[in-house]
Amino acid sequence: MNKSKLVPVAVFTVFLVALVLIRNSGPAEVTVQPIGKRRTAASFTLEDAHGEDVKLSGYQGKVVLLNFWATWCEPCNLEIPWFIDFERKYQVQGLAVLGVSMDESGWKAVRPYAQARKMNYPVMLASRQMAEQYGGVDALPTTFLIDRSGNIAAKYIGVANRSTYEAKIQQLLGEP
Repeated sequence: MNKSKLVPVAVFTVFLVALVLIRNSGPAEVTVQPIGKRRTAASFTLEDAHGEDVKLSGYQGKVVLLNFWATWCEPCNLEIPWFIDFERKYQVQGLAVLGVSMDESGWKAVRPYAQARKMNYPVMLASRQMAEQYGGVDALPTTFLIDRSGNIAAKYIGVANRSTYEAKIQQLLGEP
């Protein structure tokens, strides 16, 4: 078998292994860290689908749901409609959802995906440096909840259920 045929097989195999691990691990509870134990979220500036710079510092004073995802990731596909709804429902209270795609094919895959799903929040492409600043994003989805002070309050690898996310968002929105 030549190398050009091995790459898709390897990618598919990794995807299946990840899917089995996610399904067999079961949903874990997302725990919000006490305020004094939270670490500062890494600063970043990334370009969104419209060519505008998105800076984490521009969301100071808001609760941020920062989601690392990819178009090919089935668990990500499950969460994105929830995040669209959270953005719509809690934006006035100070929530901002930010989506950071890990797609290797870049905007070619991400723009049509985001448009078709009517994603109502900024979508950007991850840089390797940014993913490393967030502890290395080794599994998708990986989601961070960042408090109004810019500190990471919670991290979740894999899919939490919708009500868990919503409860944690409400908790953070209620903090000073």
